[in-house]
Amino acid sequence: MNFALILLVLLLLTGAIWLLDTLVLRKRRPADAKDPWWVEYGASFFPVILIVFVLRSFLVEPFKIPSGSMIPTLQVGDFILVNKYIYGIRLPVANWKIIDIDSPQRGDVMVFRYPDDPSLDYIKRVVGLPGDVVAYQNKRLTVNGQPVATQRIDDYLHAERLYYSRQFVEKLDAAEYRTLNDVDAPPYIPGPSQFPNRDNCSYNTAGVVCKVPSGQYFVMGDNRDNSKDSRFWGFVPEQNIVGKAFFIWLNFSDLSRIGSFR
Repeated sequence: MNFALILLVLLLLTGAIWLLDTLVLRKRRPADAKDPWWVEYGASFFPVILIVFVLRSFLVEPFKIPSGSMIPTLQVGDFILVNKYIYGIRLPVANWKIIDIDSPQRGDVMVFRYPDDPSLDYIKRVVGLPGDVVAYQNKRLTVNGQPVATQRIDDYLHAERLYYSRQFVEKLDAAEYRTLNDVDAPPYIPGPSQFPNRDNCSYNTAGVVCKVPSGQYFVMGDNRDNSKDSRFWGFVPEQNIVGKAFFIWLNFSDLSRIGSFR
């Protein structure tokens, strides 16, 4: 379901009713006449829909985390807010950038339209910018030949499945965050797809090395052995970007997670 398109249609419909009533119909009705039901509802809903449309399209948009690919940073069931303007102002529905403000940085947690199916929104961490050479070999990340600073910390317990993952703190440019990997998961990438610019990547038994094309980004989940990301389906085009995740505003299962995003 394309909620942005539905919202746009409702906005245009209620706006047209409000405008028609303001400019034409209201002048023709007797002063004491009651507004027709379709005018009453359409005109009253228009300002509410307008506010929601502007907020959701240009400022912030809520998302719910559906999978565990970003554990431990984000948990299944987290409701997050996404900054829609930080990477530039885009036209709703079409997603065309009309005002350039900033671009994704390494370490950002980014929401984007899945390249293989743009109707789906994905969330991953940016690890490679246009022109970068990203290597994930033997479960260690290197960018432009420089190993990303990594420190082992206490293992992470997956409470819902009762098993442990190795846990690390990574520092990529200005971003510091935790990642997980599983001892029994192999380092190689099984079954990568034939994505655009796949010849920019070389796969081996230790993992993958990719040169990020111009205008595209390399993203990975923090739960490294449980994330389908750029290692599997390729690069994120700039036109697919939705925004930067920045805040957890609700989790029904764990209220302590509110505001815990970092």
